[in-house]
Amino acid sequence: MSKDPLLQPFQLKHLTLRNRIMTTSHEPAYPQDGMPKERYTAYHAERAKAGVALTMTAGSAAVSKDSPPVFNNILAYKDEVVPWIKNLTDSCHDHGCAVMIQLTHLGRRTNWNKGDWLPSVSSSKHREPAHRSFPKLVEDWDIERIITDFADAAERMQAGGMDGIELQVYGHLLDQFWSPLTNDLTGPYGADTLDNRLRMPMDVIDAIRKRVGNEFIIGLRYTADEVQQGGITAADGIEISKRLADSGKVDFLNVIRGRIHTDPAMTDVIPVQGMPAAPHLDFAGAVKKATGMPTFHAAKIPDVATARHAVSAGLLDMVGMTRAHMADPHVVRKIIERREHDIRPCVGATYCLDRIYQAGEALCIHNAATGRELSMPHDIPPAKIKKKVVVIGAGPGGMEAARVAAERGHDVVVFEAAQDAGGQIRLTAQSPRRREMISIIDWRVAQCEAHGVVFHFNTWAEVQDITPLNPDVVIVATGGLPNTELFETKGQQAEVVTTWDIIAGDVKPADNILIYDESGDHPALQAAEVAANSGATVEIMTPDRVFAPDVMAMNLVPYMRTLQDKDVTFTVTRRLLDVARTGNKLTATIGTDYSDHTHQAKYDQVIVNYGTLPLDELYFDLKPLSSNGGAVDQDALINGNPQNIVRNKKGDFQLFRIGDAVSARNTHAAIYDALRLLKDI
Repeated sequence: MSKDPLLQPFQLKHLTLRNRIMTTSHEPAYPQDGMPKERYTAYHAERAKAGVALTMTAGSAAVSKDSPPVFNNILAYKDEVVPWIKNLTDSCHDHGCAVMIQLTHLGRRTNWNKGDWLPSVSSSKHREPAHRSFPKLVEDWDIERIITDFADAAERMQAGGMDGIELQVYGHLLDQFWSPLTNDLTGPYGADTLDNRLRMPMDVIDAIRKRVGNEFIIGLRYTADEVQQGGITAADGIEISKRLADSGKVDFLNVIRGRIHTDPAMTDVIPVQGMPAAPHLDFAGAVKKATGMPTFHAAKIPDVATARHAVSAGLLDMVGMTRAHMADPHVVRKIIERREHDIRPCVGATYCLDRIYQAGEALCIHNAATGRELSMPHDIPPAKIKKKVVVIGAGPGGMEAARVAAERGHDVVVFEAAQDAGGQIRLTAQSPRRREMISIIDWRVAQCEAHGVVFHFNTWAEVQDITPLNPDVVIVATGGLPNTELFETKGQQAEVVTTWDIIAGDVKPADNILIYDESGDHPALQAAEVAANSGATVEIMTPDRVFAPDVMAMNLVPYMRTLQDKDVTFTVTRRLLDVARTGNKLTATIGTDYSDHTHQAKYDQVIVNYGTLPLDELYFDLKPLSSNGGAVDQDALINGNPQNIVRNKKGDFQLFRIGDAVSARNTHAAIYDALRLLKDI
């Protein structure tokens, strides 16, 4: 038996969990028609077969029709969910993994113009800032109906083979009742006493327990300290926790600290990169100490060392490593095999969560197989025939191509013009808050070195460097360079500098700056941070109706916190048309897409963020020498099949370009390009 604290079993009621690692409830937005179908099952089964002890499914499966999902949640109020749940639980149970699900009513944390267009309901008359829907103040018949809905949903989950359920009691309806900040009721469920505020969640627990019996496991994921004046205090949270324990009807406590009613509040609950790791761990330990209850917790516990401390120090019984398992579903297996150094690190980019809050699907920024388990491998299978693969460029796409090819068993050579691997990731990591991003590269460098990849740094590769190697496959991952052309104008803008120049420190910020952001992604805000911290007056301008739309909710928060007390303004719906020098100033001609109006303004410096243009000269030089002429069979690519196009029978190698060498996209796109091409070569 291992002495590793993380690998010790834990007894939860009648259920033996094989180790102390779990994935907490989260909704990757993979359901189809509100059901957890094949893709959903494959996602959880991948983690189950790799050894995770407990997988909590469904961040907030909806129990009522007037709790319409905000990001493609499971519809637990439908009877048809039962066989899909059964398929999911059976698939995980087959690998020795326990399965539970989180049930909720969203209350005011949703919108009325979704689903069946029913009014949202809440114990509060005020709308939640994040979702903006004014709720109806809940009535007695609503309360009765919703309690029954919870019991019905729990019974469905039990019929589907779940080992238990977890009630969502932070930010949703049940804790809207128990928080003084969100309870405007009078009477038995009113805000005047803690007993009254707790009545709704306790009534729900009672109703569920009567329906499912005493053996079925019931727990709560709940806020035990809202960290806001007038809300639940830490002392209140300890008292609530003791009451839950003393009720005898709750089997575990999953502790949260904070609120999620705004983007900044949610980011403090679920910290992103640049924020401290495990900020609420000691508080969760205090709850465990006060109650003696089985205690779970997750909040930026990305690494094995922190997880091990949480268990060995007696702070937690089960440690949630949810985003860590999106980055690498095989965390537990690698711990067991003493290969912790091989774990693909979570870099805290929170691309996963930000995507679902914009109605997308959860994807890991640097594991393109996550969520694509039906078509993309997490373990790279060996190739039947060893080939020579040459990769030009050691950014994220090039490094992924080299890693996958090397794990296939191929002979891999990488050329990189810079002195280190990293590409644009290395630029991103110049910002102290985003330095965790470099782990995307460092992990791949280590994997490549372990598989014998040969690197040639400080080498601007040309055709004569490549052809003597007699490659079978050439991957052009040369990325791009900043585009300083303006929309629908000809020629580069000679007077502007780029966000890259500012972030890298190659150009110092001037006093009065315009940052023109036509891409809406991170570099504009990164440059704004650098400039504002230098004391500059900064205007960030975009032609869009909102600024930085691709940065998304949770990653926007740290930027805004940094810029709020600086001399920074945001201008929307204005388009930069031209920049000309007037003496020692720059005159910007500014228009708008909404009318013919133009005006001029003077700045000391104009900085442009308008994506990249492909650095593709080498690709076009190699194209006539290749067998496929650089062509990609898109149907094969989409369906996960090998590339077999032949356009030039005299060609000596297959040629592909990936990432920004094709067009300006993002890190995930470059890595996905590489994985789905190289996995079959």
